[in-house]
Amino acid sequence: MNKAYISFKYTLDFILACVALVVLAPVFAAIAIAIKAEDGENVIFRQRRTGKDGKKFDCFKFRSMKRTDVVFDRQQPVIGKDNANLTKVGAFIRKFKLDELPQLLNVVRGEMSLIAPRPLLPVYDADFEDWETVKFMMRPGLTGLGQVCGNGFLDMRERKYYDAYYAVHLSFGLDVKIALKTIGVIFRGEQKYLRHVSEHEYDLLKRQIRQRYTVPPETLARLRPAARKN
Repeated sequence: MNKAYISFKYTLDFILACVALVVLAPVFAAIAIAIKAEDGENVIFRQRRTGKDGKKFDCFKFRSMKRTDVVFDRQQPVIGKDNANLTKVGAFIRKFKLDELPQLLNVVRGEMSLIAPRPLLPVYDADFEDWETVKFMMRPGLTGLGQVCGNGFLDMRERKYYDAYYAVHLSFGLDVKIALKTIGVIFRGEQKYLRHVSEHEYDLLKRQIRQRYTVPPETLARLRPAARKN
C-alpha cells in the first residue's frame, strides 16, 4: 500500500472537495428545492457506514426515497430504478449519481476520499473475511473500482475483490482511470463497464494479501466478534 501517495491523495481530496462544494452550490440548491417541493420532507439523509479502521460514521446523501426506515435486504442491496419507494426526484438524482454529492462534506470532514472502496452498512461487518479487511486501512470513497466495473451487476464476491484490489494497487494512474470511467458510468450505465472476476483472479489476490499485509488488530477488534475469519 502506497502510504506516500495516500497522504498526497487525502490532501488533494480536501482541496478538490472544497472547490466542488463551491462550484456545485447552485446544483445543491436546485436539488434541495426539488426534494422539498415534491413532498416537503427532509432533504439530507444520514446513514451509518463502516469507514477507515472499522470506525462508524454518518454518510450523507440527498434523500431519494419516500421512506428511509425500510428493512434492508442483504440480497437486494442496490435499489432498482423501478423501486416503488423512490420519489420522482429521487429516481432522477440516483440515475445521475447526484444523490451522492453531499458526501463531499464527508470528504472535507476527513471521513471519506473521492475515490476508494465504497463504505458499506455495518450489517455487512459479519461478512468481512480477514484478507479483505485491508480496505479498512484507508478511507472509503464516493466512487471506486467496483462502481466502474459493474457495481449493481456484480455479486458480493466480486465486490470484495475489487475493493481489496484497489486498496493494495492504488495509484494516481488508477484513480484517474476510475474518475474517467465514473463519468462514463453516469451517462452510459453500469452494465456497459461490467467486468466479472474469475476464480483464479479472486484466489490469487487473497493469497497475495495474506502474504504481504497485516491489518492492525484494533481495526479487526472493531469489526469482530461480528466479522469472521476465513
